[in-house]
Amino acid sequence: MSGKATPGGRGDVKIDVKKQKGEINTSDSPISSDAEPSPRDRVYKYIIPFGALRMEDVPVVGGKNASLGEMYSQLSTMGVRVPNGFATTANAYRHYLKFNGLTDRITTTLDQLDTKDTQALAKAGASIRAWIVDAEMPPDLRDEIIYAYKEMEAQYGPSPDVAVRSSATAEDLPDASFAGQQETYLNVHGADNLIRMCKRVLASLFTNRAISYRVDKGFQHMQVALSIGVQKMVRSDIGTSGVMFTLDTESGFRDVIMIAAAYGLGENIVQGSVNPDEYLVYKPLLGSERPHGQSGIYEPIIRHHLGQKAIKMIYSKDAITANATTNVNVKKGDQEKFCLSDHEILRLAEYGLAIEKHYSEKAGCDRPMDIEWAKDGIDGELYVVQARPETVHSTKNAAIHEVYHLIGSSEERKKSLLCTGRSIGSKVGVGAPRVVLEAAHMHELKPGEILVTDITDPDWEPIMKIAGGIVTNRGGRVCHAAIIARELGIPAVVGTGNATEVLAAHVNNADASGMTGTSEPRKVTVSCCEGDVGAIYDGEVPCEKEVIDLTTIGRPHTKMMLIVGNPEQAFTFAALPNDGVGLARVEFIISNHIGVHPQVGNN
Repeated sequence: MSGKATPGGRGDVKIDVKKQKGEINTSDSPISSDAEPSPRDRVYKYIIPFGALRMEDVPVVGGKNASLGEMYSQLSTMGVRVPNGFATTANAYRHYLKFNGLTDRITTTLDQLDTKDTQALAKAGASIRAWIVDAEMPPDLRDEIIYAYKEMEAQYGPSPDVAVRSSATAEDLPDASFAGQQETYLNVHGADNLIRMCKRVLASLFTNRAISYRVDKGFQHMQVALSIGVQKMVRSDIGTSGVMFTLDTESGFRDVIMIAAAYGLGENIVQGSVNPDEYLVYKPLLGSERPHGQSGIYEPIIRHHLGQKAIKMIYSKDAITANATTNVNVKKGDQEKFCLSDHEILRLAEYGLAIEKHYSEKAGCDRPMDIEWAKDGIDGELYVVQARPETVHSTKNAAIHEVYHLIGSSEERKKSLLCTGRSIGSKVGVGAPRVVLEAAHMHELKPGEILVTDITDPDWEPIMKIAGGIVTNRGGRVCHAAIIARELGIPAVVGTGNATEVLAAHVNNADASGMTGTSEPRKVTVSCCEGDVGAIYDGEVPCEKEVIDLTTIGRPHTKMMLIVGNPEQAFTFAALPNDGVGLARVEFIISNHIGVHPQVGNN
């Protein structure tokens, strides 16, 4: 391989295909096929196979593709399975714009744009995307993409199903994930369809949310380039998929791995369309042998939480357009059982631990990871399809703690409780609820109001940053609304089931009865400071906020022991200076966490 990764681009790259280990298959054969590609030499100008990529190539192929190449080449020997593929370079993107005379047109349009004007943003974004999609794919770039895809065909049969993903050069950084800003297209078959989807992916660098996000993060639009990743699909449409964090997403506790899982393709979990199963695995005991006298190794799964998993995304019969997937209902019996076995949970946790260790060693510091995985329904194997640094807790100052307390008795608050769901973060927000059911009406949200909707996706991001809180009907701890709420530092309650209905009725009743007594709309309180369950209360519940700097607090000469009554707060307490647990209130643990008296069923 010649050429070196530099910010300016990568030179012609000569790849000996014989040396590229492959795990790419047709739609009906196992990903782990050992078939070797036909012996060919090819000098690529705009294409780099995953096997030739490393994390140092972020300026060339973006964070996502560089990470896929890093894992494929460096972690496969440790048993971490990553589907193979190839990436176009940042220079390929610039070549596309220059070939079609689009660079100056796009620059002028964006220079005149105020991203806070959501309607102007939508108009500008739509125009730019249309210019790119309608433009011609440069013949030399088209030929290279088709040739690389033909190599996949030669290795595993005609028209392999692939995912066509975006990877921006300012993406998956330790302090800015850019997650979900651009588009991904699944179940793409055939060279012509691949070229069509590649153009759509290039255009998605200018989705409304991506334009807004770059402005918020201080990135110059034309300094960010886009790489296309073409990766063999994992047949999770007839299997299972999900996400995995190598820390607790709410508290930042580093000694657990959190796994979310649902049936079908993984888009539904990220979008919040399903409430997934969730599992927690305790890292320090993962793979450890039991004490002398006990056989085997520990299986440290410390929590199983059954999600509803009402729908799943599968392949549609239309593999030609951008609508090559569809959602179907999950059978009731499947909803009521976990979609991963304990063996699979532990195997995924081992993947997560290996990935975190590798990236931490490369970074020279702890690097918690956000990982997407999929289980193939044909070969039954588990695969990693994406990994990026976690960007919320890993960038926080661990010595500074913000603690929120609601004032008053819990019994009194229960009288004003409107709905509950999964709490995201530990903050409290107060504002007038604004029920917005479609992204087309999101401009109606006013600063400080509580955004109430069914689910959010990246299209909602331009207005989410002005919300005083977010409440959704659907979603879990790793859905889009949860991820963005953490990044923005605002409270969110997800997976309520009925928030749009309840809060719409609440607003209407308040208006009809004149409950507020003023022209101001009646407010609600979004509370995420009471543990794993988040609550929406009628009115403004008094609240205290305390900021604690642990570096200014001296330790006593005696040991500092914690009193733990609610297991859901144990991970948060672990961040405090302590010498262990001095008292575990078993009666509280039973009532709060188990919910059943130990002697039930004995009589």
